[in-house]
Amino acid sequence: MVFSILSSFILFDGNRRLVEVFPDHVRRKWNRWELRGLVLLSLALQISLIFSGNRRKYIAKRRIRIFIWCAYLLADWVATVALGLLVDRQSNSTTSSINNNKGEYGDLTLMAFWAPFLLLHLGGPDTITAYALADNELWLRHLLGLVVQTAAAIYITLLTWEGMLLSFLTVPMLLCGIIKYGERTWVLMSANREQFRDSVLSDRDPGPSYAKFMEEFCLKEAEGYYVTATQVEEGNSAEDDLENPTGGTTPSIPNPDASILQIADYFFQTLKFKRLFVDLILGFHPRDVSQSFFEQKEYDTAFEVIEIELGFAYDVFYTKAPIIYTPFGLIFRFLTSFITLFVLITFIATIDVSSDTCVDVVITCILLIGAILVEAYAAISLLFSDWAALWFSHHSSKVKCFGQHLVTSLQSAEKGKRWSNSMYQYSLIAFCLNQKSSAFKKISKFIPLHKRLKNLLEKLESFRQLKHQTISPELKSFVFKHFKEKSTDTELDQKMMVTCRGAVSLRAHKSYGLFKWTIDVEYDHSILIWHIATDLCYNLDKSKREKDLDGQEIKQEWDHHMIYSKQLADYMLYILVMCPFMLPIGIGMIRFRDTCAEALVFFEERSSSSKIEAYEMLGQVSTKVFPATVKGDRSKSVLFEACKLAASLNEMGDPRKMWKMVADVWVEILGYAASQCRGFDHAQQLEKGGELLTHVWLLMAHLGITEHFKIEEGHGRVKLAVT
Repeated sequence: MVFSILSSFILFDGNRRLVEVFPDHVRRKWNRWELRGLVLLSLALQISLIFSGNRRKYIAKRRIRIFIWCAYLLADWVATVALGLLVDRQSNSTTSSINNNKGEYGDLTLMAFWAPFLLLHLGGPDTITAYALADNELWLRHLLGLVVQTAAAIYITLLTWEGMLLSFLTVPMLLCGIIKYGERTWVLMSANREQFRDSVLSDRDPGPSYAKFMEEFCLKEAEGYYVTATQVEEGNSAEDDLENPTGGTTPSIPNPDASILQIADYFFQTLKFKRLFVDLILGFHPRDVSQSFFEQKEYDTAFEVIEIELGFAYDVFYTKAPIIYTPFGLIFRFLTSFITLFVLITFIATIDVSSDTCVDVVITCILLIGAILVEAYAAISLLFSDWAALWFSHHSSKVKCFGQHLVTSLQSAEKGKRWSNSMYQYSLIAFCLNQKSSAFKKISKFIPLHKRLKNLLEKLESFRQLKHQTISPELKSFVFKHFKEKSTDTELDQKMMVTCRGAVSLRAHKSYGLFKWTIDVEYDHSILIWHIATDLCYNLDKSKREKDLDGQEIKQEWDHHMIYSKQLADYMLYILVMCPFMLPIGIGMIRFRDTCAEALVFFEERSSSSKIEAYEMLGQVSTKVFPATVKGDRSKSVLFEACKLAASLNEMGDPRKMWKMVADVWVEILGYAASQCRGFDHAQQLEKGGELLTHVWLLMAHLGITEHFKIEEGHGRVKLAVT
């Protein structure tokens, strides 16, 4: 069909005669193989999606996301076009006076058997139902597609119904296709923001009857009694009640010997921390339990629990997990697998192969075998997932020892693949130095480019400058220790913990008065100032050491804080430039572009032979007069404000103290961004390998550093005190 459309285009030759673009024999060849090619391509896309769909969960590189994006969009398009082409050819064959069942296109009766497989493909693999969260919002579109495509498949089946075995085999395969497509539509609806929010809300609770209480109150008062309302504390509700083996009142997890999986599931499902993804509040009880647990653990346990929780969230929003890990889902899996295997055996045993139908028979066998392989892979993925391991841990007494050890061993092999454990790094000064010598910059000097084209090329140049950095255990430990100390600090109120972005650390280091001006500005302004200053101090410090030691660098005691500062500074600039939706509203991109423009002018006016020399020239600029006084408000560049901050940091004299303070400030800046970002935006980053910002956001919530804990009062009631 596609080729037929293309072949309908015409050209005029010199004699004004119409000339076909494609020769007749090429069109005939294409018509014969068009449907076959689309069906095989659809199967290939399904296989590629089921193998790669889940890998973006722990691979942050763009090439796999681009591949999955192309396969995800093409899969639906190819299956839909193939189904439409099948309807068209079957309709033409029934209205034509010539029997076309084994004519120009091939065996159309056998091809009609492919319709259920196209429905299967439209149902998609278990490992990916939505490429992005926006796909979940379009579940009504998929529901309409389910109705239309199912009607088309049934229409094809009815047109070619001959009462033969092949016609009867089509019916169970149609059932499999409808189940698969229906599962996908149901999961998309369940992961829709509105539906998900409704699903995590507690049952309606009207509380004690105020009217009855006041009736009794007034009655006793009328009888001459002195009546007062006395507050009485109650135990926790049945929903929130926890088993405490010590018999005390300290909150605890259900079982002291629970596995990490059970603990993560307890926080995510039972205490409903999944509410955070739709910006719902939590009560005092989940806060107390969570704080008690995380404050007693080390960083590795805390981050592992968070990784598993975010893995559960990814599965809920992007895969068929909400349905396949249920009794109905398991029944559907068994049913579709059994039917497909039965149809394959029956088809191979009864099909009559001739020279005319050989190709179509082979394609049908490939479709059946492909469907079984996809089901087998899905079953293996299901068996060795966190959800299955969680089930085995809850039903350990019902599972044979061998099966338990097998799942445990394979689960440990998959450990560390729940997210990318990396972060992007982006340096403004390095970007400007590279852009100065880039081919794009040289060409733009001589050839004027359209503004949109220029912006696109700059964006591509920015992507090229991004670097991946593995997040070290030491950095995780430093971040965890910082927030743990903050959560246990009784002098800090909750609002200060959530809204501070450097002030607490500056006060702790007795430098608040000196650097107050860097945090009193807008948030994106503060990020840029501290980023450039950190980059300058980092590179100048390393350069000074190499010069003092004739090119040989030695480690200093403050090196680890210096490295943390540099990594967090580059990461937060990446968030500012590439993920601005995760930060509070501001003019960060305007400031970034103006700062880059000023840096480019500065480096072009002063030629440098090396990167270190460029940093040294920038560090030598005098900033006795505040830059804003000279520049005014026309340009939003903060380049020399950052130079002023770098000079002030170097004047502290003690590198150990200075780098410790800078690292603490950066963790606060990171925490502020994490707490201000909406849960929906955090969930959106899970399909890109995950962000450190998202893990810090959930860590802060578990430590009680969040605005999502609004319920301060416990479970209580009022009773009448009559005297």
